[in-house]
Amino acid sequence: MKILMVFTSHDILGKTGRKTGFWLEEGAAPYYVFRDAGVELTLASPKGGQPPVDPKSDLPENQTPPMARFKQDPAAQRVFATTEKLSDMRSENFDAVFYPGGHGPMWDLVDNTDSISLIESFYNSGKPVAAVCHAPAVLHRVTYKGAPIVKGKRVTGFANSEEEEVQLTDVVPFLVEDELKRLGGLYEKAPNWQSFAITDGRLITGQNPASSTAGAQALVKLLAKQSTAGSNAA
Repeated sequence: MKILMVFTSHDILGKTGRKTGFWLEEGAAPYYVFRDAGVELTLASPKGGQPPVDPKSDLPENQTPPMARFKQDPAAQRVFATTEKLSDMRSENFDAVFYPGGHGPMWDLVDNTDSISLIESFYNSGKPVAAVCHAPAVLHRVTYKGAPIVKGKRVTGFANSEEEEVQLTDVVPFLVEDELKRLGGLYEKAPNWQSFAITDGRLITGQNPASSTAGAQALVKLLAKQSTAGSNAA
């Protein structure tokens, strides 16, 4: 089982001058879900190398067990520091793709042509696509059979109420919840900051940082199901 994780390379929060990047929990928690399941992982980002970590995600109040594990794991830290270039990635080399969130992707992945074509290539070839928190925003220009990939699909992503709570409603280029709805997605959400992930066919989405473990587990489960179905068909 081979999974590609795609991270942001963007580190400035709009016009605020403040730092952003990927949310550390959303990188660390899925990483260990995948590694513990025996997945062969490749990490990529638009610029390659070390993706920026949102400093807010590493504040004391945001610490989680996967983050603590990551900080004691030099091998994992080296993997994160040496991501491949997104433009070099090809869907035929992997079984699925997973996008961690954080606010960074809102600026460098949502309109990235390499990312858009890669997601379409995965999906068109019958492979799962997963994204959590702000990362479902990367789907907003992705199409399938001439329509938005999320149209008619049960989806979730960072809620308007959560964006309001972190006071970034007027900073982000668009609101994830509003955009998913505009594209015809059947948006659902749990209470703010609660774990919530949805699997609809080959599309998996998670609402917020707390959903990153559930989203990753859902992807492993779906891949195992596909593998079993393929074995039975053979």
